[in-house]
Amino acid sequence: MILSIPLLRRSLLVNPLFPTLKKALPSISKTEEVVLEAGDMWWEKDLFRGKPDWQALHKIPLSVLTAEEQSFLDNQVEALCSMLNDYEILTKYHDLPPAVWDNIKQNKFFGMVIPKKYGGLGFSALAHSSVVLKIATRSVSASVTVLVPNSLGPAELLLHYGTEDQKDYYLPRLAAGQEIPCFALTSAKAGSDATAITDSGIVCKGKYKDKEILGIRLSFNKRYITLAPIATVIGIAFKLFDPDHLIGSSAQIGITVALVPSNLEGVEVGHRHSPMGLAFLNGPVRGKDVFIPLSFVIGGEKMLGQGWRMLIECLSIGRGISLPAVSAAQTQLAYRMTGAYSVLREQFNQPLLRFEGVEAALARMAGLTYLMEATRRFTVTAVDASLKPALASSIAKYHMTELARTIVNDAMDIHGGRGIQLGPRNYLAQGYIAIPISITVEGANILTRNLIIFGQGAVRCHPFLMDEVKAIQKNDIRSLDKLLASHVGYVFKNLIKTFSFAFGIGRLFVKSPLHKFRYYYCQLSRMSAALAFVTDITLLVLGGSIKRRERLSARLGDVLSYLYLASSALRYYQEYASAEDDDYLEWNLKYCLYHIQIAFEKFFMNSPSYFLGRLLHFIVFPLGRSFQLASDKLDAQLLEPMKQISAFRDRMTQDCYLGRGREDTTGRMELAFTEWMKIATIRQKIRQLKKHGIDKSWNIEQQLEYAVKHNMLSRAEAEQFLAAETLQQDSMQVDEF
Repeated sequence: MILSIPLLRRSLLVNPLFPTLKKALPSISKTEEVVLEAGDMWWEKDLFRGKPDWQALHKIPLSVLTAEEQSFLDNQVEALCSMLNDYEILTKYHDLPPAVWDNIKQNKFFGMVIPKKYGGLGFSALAHSSVVLKIATRSVSASVTVLVPNSLGPAELLLHYGTEDQKDYYLPRLAAGQEIPCFALTSAKAGSDATAITDSGIVCKGKYKDKEILGIRLSFNKRYITLAPIATVIGIAFKLFDPDHLIGSSAQIGITVALVPSNLEGVEVGHRHSPMGLAFLNGPVRGKDVFIPLSFVIGGEKMLGQGWRMLIECLSIGRGISLPAVSAAQTQLAYRMTGAYSVLREQFNQPLLRFEGVEAALARMAGLTYLMEATRRFTVTAVDASLKPALASSIAKYHMTELARTIVNDAMDIHGGRGIQLGPRNYLAQGYIAIPISITVEGANILTRNLIIFGQGAVRCHPFLMDEVKAIQKNDIRSLDKLLASHVGYVFKNLIKTFSFAFGIGRLFVKSPLHKFRYYYCQLSRMSAALAFVTDITLLVLGGSIKRRERLSARLGDVLSYLYLASSALRYYQEYASAEDDDYLEWNLKYCLYHIQIAFEKFFMNSPSYFLGRLLHFIVFPLGRSFQLASDKLDAQLLEPMKQISAFRDRMTQDCYLGRGREDTTGRMELAFTEWMKIATIRQKIRQLKKHGIDKSWNIEQQLEYAVKHNMLSRAEAEQFLAAETLQQDSMQVDEF
């Protein structure tokens, strides 16, 4: 970070202050520089700078599935899901059954990201996400097994950085399942701080296939590695050293990534781990004095020491596609099943959804499920545009996994006792158990929120900050002079916009593509300008110490995140724009603006200066609190498509796998719900029977017989009701052992 001081464009003023500026600037290591510069900036850059162009947002074409990709989802993925019994996988096999493994390999599920010319499927990011999502609604263990080779696996690294020989050899074998890959990054002594890995390689001469060649002698101790127990090729990240200067003048070359066959001498695969008791294969790998040729380094000799950049850039694939897809799977399944359950389950002679407390939880589930689907679709669009959206992926990973935790918790609360009974009938349990895994892997959420989102955003998205850093490091006073002059104008522009927009002036300047939501475009623009202004003031006051004020930077990161989530919802709405979407979009825009407000208020409350905090609060919110969450009435509107058979409900859960019959865990609930909806008129007639001499002590069969005898119901209607009620009661049953 850098201390930004408003100066006139005069070097004579910059010169005396230059030592102060340089002192305030913390040293940025090469490792930090790689992290901060990795990947591409996208829409989030405009949000951070206080000038979102909403018309440009709505011109971004969302990714759509090709006919081939849709066919794969409808056929191969559907067939795979029908083979999966998650409870049996967990309790009987503690692994995927052999037939499932064969299906995954034969249908090239491991080769979704591998181009067709190498024998892969060559799918888009949206297709990759949708396949993982659908499988995860059936079995989290199976989805993790499929997603790992398609995210931060050797295939992704090979595609971007591999030599032609490496691609030609490995990619066809990986696509066909002849090679099972894993990627070993986490060291026994280094978790979130991946740059502190103790695994090392020494450049030396050694024997490989009876020939003496120049290579690397590796020693490593990795853990938490998915697919390690059965991997045939292991991607290894390690620190490379060249003490004898065999390949150059530097003794410390840096983090390097190599592909190591698991059958090499010295490689040891440890016993399995058990991540939350799920069945996907995970475990440690170790190696002692494992000799590999230099050609095993991904990208060959030119990529020696480039491993950290490779990992950071490719990490955005897993963070932006795979983990959000698994989270979306749990929320969409919870949305569909909990909506059905709340209609079918009765307490005090009323369906659950009639109780306002349940209604509040259902509305939260509904609104956030919409927000997550919008964010999923928007983020994969960046990947499909050949970008590496590092910051957008961090936002998606953090917030979608956290929102999934909220939604699944609500679903468990509504299901009550039925939700906590493990067994084949429980469709929520594995998603609930798996939530901590998504929150932990590929950058723990605490790390992501407190260090990455704002830290990376401030450096990469700010129009001047990185250039100012470089100018100070190079002692380039002339460039710094020009930058600071421009920076001053930028700060005052955002100050004026922030304050004036609070009084409605934004309506004159903000172009609103969706006119019925004009108010929200103006308020989001206002909060975007406020973020830009508050960021500069914070850097002015705290300078480099902002890196140590994690809770403050996390709150500014929250502001950026909710601006991004709201943008995703706006862009997603544009594709459909139904009456139901109107309600869902309004609910989400209120939700995001409210949480932006809370983040700012907590930031101002904990400002290092009380006076500064109060001043900033007045500038951003001169009229007091501006935003509130949705009303109870709007909450109720969100439930309408959720509690009945509707096109909107089907769209929101279009990638969920639903079983085909009453013997299936989700099929049973879906069938019961469908049949219950069909007899709505009959149920209304039965409720009226009490007015016609029905004895309250009679059971339902006696009541129906009386109604048929007195021509209140037909025989067919009575039989249809009994059949639907039997299904309804069956759907409420839990497993007994």
